[in-house]
Amino acid sequence: MIINFEEFTDELNEYERKVLLPTMVTCFKKHVGEENAITGREIISKMTAKGYDISGVRIRKIVNVIRRHNLVPCLVSSAKGYFVSDNVEQVSDCIDSL
Repeated sequence: MIINFEEFTDELNEYERKVLLPTMVTCFKKHVGEENAITGREIISKMTAKGYDISGVRIRKIVNVIRRHNLVPCLVSSAKGYFVSDNVEQVSDCIDSL
């Protein structure tokens, strides 16, 4: 954690770990292929409509945890949003960009 940047660098809290993380893992597994990508704004909109409390900063933190622990293999992102890719080059490009 970095002082004065806690919102960006804090580990997941209990709500994020137990509620948001599993929900997002399930969500991402349904978004296979770039044509089915989902943006951070769409995630916020859909989850907020269902009563979840989430921000763009915390989405990115949760995505980081998902990637570090390989909870959704081949989860990549592009200008179109987040999606699961079966294209090795796409996955490699995403890793390089991170």
